[in-house]
Order: sequence, then structure tokens, then C-alpha cells
Amino acid sequence: MNEAVAGVVVDDLGCGRLESDALGSLEVPAGAYYGIHTVRAGQNFAITGVALSDWPEFVIALASVKQAAASANRELGLLDDRRASAIVQACEEIRRGALHSSFVVDVVQGGAGTSSNMNANEVIANRALELLGRPKGDYAHLSPLEHVNLSQSTNDCYPTAIKVALQVQLAGLGMTLLDVAAAFGAKASQFRDIVKMGRTQLQDAVPMTLGQEFGTYAVMVSEDAQRLAEARRLVSEINLGGTAIGTGLNAPRRYPELACRTLCEITGLSLLTAEDLVEATQDVGAFVQVSGVLKRTALKLSKICNDLRLLSSGPRAGLNEIDLPAVQAGSSIMPGKVNPVIPEVVNQVAFEVVGNDVTVSMAAEAGQLQLNAFEPIIAYSLFKSVRHLNAACSTLVERCIPGVTANAERMYDSVVNSIGVVTALTPAIGYAAAVRVAQLALVSGRPVPEIVIEEKLAAPGVVSALLRPESFVTATPFPTSEESP
Repeated sequence: MNEAVAGVVVDDLGCGRLESDALGSLEVPAGAYYGIHTVRAGQNFAITGVALSDWPEFVIALASVKQAAASANRELGLLDDRRASAIVQACEEIRRGALHSSFVVDVVQGGAGTSSNMNANEVIANRALELLGRPKGDYAHLSPLEHVNLSQSTNDCYPTAIKVALQVQLAGLGMTLLDVAAAFGAKASQFRDIVKMGRTQLQDAVPMTLGQEFGTYAVMVSEDAQRLAEARRLVSEINLGGTAIGTGLNAPRRYPELACRTLCEITGLSLLTAEDLVEATQDVGAFVQVSGVLKRTALKLSKICNDLRLLSSGPRAGLNEIDLPAVQAGSSIMPGKVNPVIPEVVNQVAFEVVGNDVTVSMAAEAGQLQLNAFEPIIAYSLFKSVRHLNAACSTLVERCIPGVTANAERMYDSVVNSIGVVTALTPAIGYAAAVRVAQLALVSGRPVPEIVIEEKLAAPGVVSALLRPESFVTATPFPTSEESP
């Protein structure tokens, strides 16, 4: 990638400043903290309408990388203390939330992220110039490239910033997933004694408890939180100091170590420099892995929401085993209709995450030789997946799961009237008798327990004992009432 060398000429009219690069000159708004490269990027990449500023974690990550670089360069004697201090202060201000509106380039861009890197370089340089009492654009005094980008390339700064941002975002999503698991766990305890019919292939199977059903959801989601933590560790390896293709050209030998150590101190993250920087510069496998885990999480959440919609179907003509909270009117034409809108919106987020994973996969495959040029769309896809999954999970916890109620009588009636309940009675009456009872129940429409008692195959007390909730909870990961502390 070719990063333009910028100079500056102050416009005599005072309505803007004229900056120059290898392609020519352009006017930059006088008060703008960004410069000519950012202006060109705005002209070239009007793609999504989503600017870098819409992703504050990423803007903060870029500033953190630049601050670490400036500190390392100062320690190595490559950057004088006055310039280094100004750059560090500008970065600290950005990390606290200042100047984010100046990060204006579209998140999807050509050039492997060069425009994002230059947007950061220019904003930091111009704020540093202000701190030094110099006018914006006075790059002869402090340059976006000569000083802010010293010992760096887009190809090591940009992916490092993506990973730093992902570390923060994934940690937040992991906590939200644990909230979802806890909410389902609370319902599992609440519903532990409610007997219902289990189903396979949408057909009656064997009895279980509603607590077991919701306990399963808690386990599923908590497992995904664990997988997410594992994937997060994969993006702790950075290539900062590899510069253009990982060979470290134009970066001192000690720079990678110093920059990584400082970045860890700034962010509070446990990052490490890749053993092979050439490999790390071109390989986006960690992003593919993260995307795969996000897809897994989304699909499992979608499956759970499918179940919630099915279990609450009706209310009169469906399963109607549970009721979801009524959060809004469901129809403009059908009075009183209420729809499962919270599970529905989570389903849609899941569909998006699956699509984002396809995008990440294609972008990873499209990399060539020493660099993957498509990291901008990888970053955008991952950021969207994490943000939207986090919002979907929060919505589930805040607007749906705690308000779920059980229709216990309907569920118990379905057990008593189900042919499948005969499986629970088989230990007492034998398989052959169970088959005969099932056939009689199917033909007559009478409840299985009634036939078993009438045929004197088992005493009423035995039948009642086998159909107690305790008979169906041996596999639950949640303690019974006797085991509760």
C-alpha cells in the first residue's frame, strides 16, 4: 500500500487550508483535525454511511496504538520528548472521548485500512500541533507520517487496533451472555416442579420438567460464553512492529517489545507479540475463529428463541405451554393479538450474524501473498455481529426471559393425555403391556394412566409416583429443592 507524504500550504483566504500529497493538492476545512488523506477517503469511499466514529471502541483502540508507538519511539530516542508528549496527550484525549467526530472515513474502504490509519494520524497530529501552539496543518513541525506514524505501517497498526477493540467488545458480550444464562437458570429453578411433555421431531416423546427445558438453555448459553472467552484469547496476539509485511522494515529491533508492553499498560489487556510477524501480518485466522464462535452463539440463541415462540404459540390454538411478556400490540387489524416480538428480533440478529460470518470467510479467503487487503470488511462485520448480539441478548434479559410464565395445568394435561407417557410407566408394567396400553389409548382417546390402573397393570400409587416431577429431573444441572442451600 502507498501512504501519501503530506505537506501543507495555509490558504490566504482563511476559509480552509490547502494540503498537498503525491497526487496533488486539496482544500481541507480550516477547523478540521483531519487532513488531505481523510478528505480523499471521504470522496472515494462513500459506501456504508457508517463512519469510524460510530465505533468508539475502535477509535479508542487506534489512539491507544498510536500512544504506545509514540512512547516506544521516545524511549528508543527516535522521537523528541516535546513531540512525543504532545502526541501522547492527544491520544489520551481521544481515549477519553474527545475528537471522535473527526474520525469521519467510512468503515468500509479500499487500501487495507490505510484511510483509517491516516485519519488517526492526521487527527492526532493536528491536535498535537495545537498543544504545541502551532496551527493545524503545520506538518513541517509535526507530521502525521514522520512523527505520529513513526516505526509503523497501516499493516501492523490497523489489525492491532481491530484486535484491541474486539478484546473490549467480546468481553462485554461474554458478560451479557452470562446474564442470559443466569436469567434462564432462574427460570429453571422456578419451573423445576412443573411437569410437561418432552418432544422429539415435534412429536410426543417422554415427560420432563419445564425446569429442565429452561435449564438446558442456561447451559447452552453459558457454554457459548466460555467458547467466546477462548476465541478472545486468540485475538490477543498482535503484529505491532512488523510494519509493512512483517519484516519490521523501518522499525528498530526493540520497538515491537516496547510498543506491545506499553499498549498492554495503556489498555489493561494481556497482549503479546506474535512469534512470526510475517505470518501474523497476512493471517486473519483469529478473526475467522471469532466470527465462527459468534455464528455458533447466534444460531443457538436463535434455536432457543424458536422454542420460545413455539412453546408460547396460541394462545388457544397452539401449544400455549408458556406465556411470553406482552410488550406491544401485535396487529393493526386483529384486535388483542400479541406477537413474540422479542424472540423474533433475536432471530433476525442471528440471521445477520450468519451473513456476517460468510462475509468474513470470503474476505479471509481473498487475501493474497503478504497481506489481506480486506480487513476493513472483516472488522465491520465482526463489530456489527458483536454489537447486535450484545443488544439482542440484553433485550432478551430485560424484556422477555424474566417475565415468562408457565401454564402448568395445560402442560400436565398434555402429559396425562399423551401416548408418550407410557414410556415413563414401562419399568412398572413391562414393554409388551406398554405397547398394548399405547394402542388402546390411541384408539379410545383415554389417558394412559387411567388405562393402566383399570387394567390393573400397576397400582394408582405406583402410577402417581412414576409421574411425579422428581422422576424426570435426574439429568437437570440445577439442584433440587432438597439440595438448594
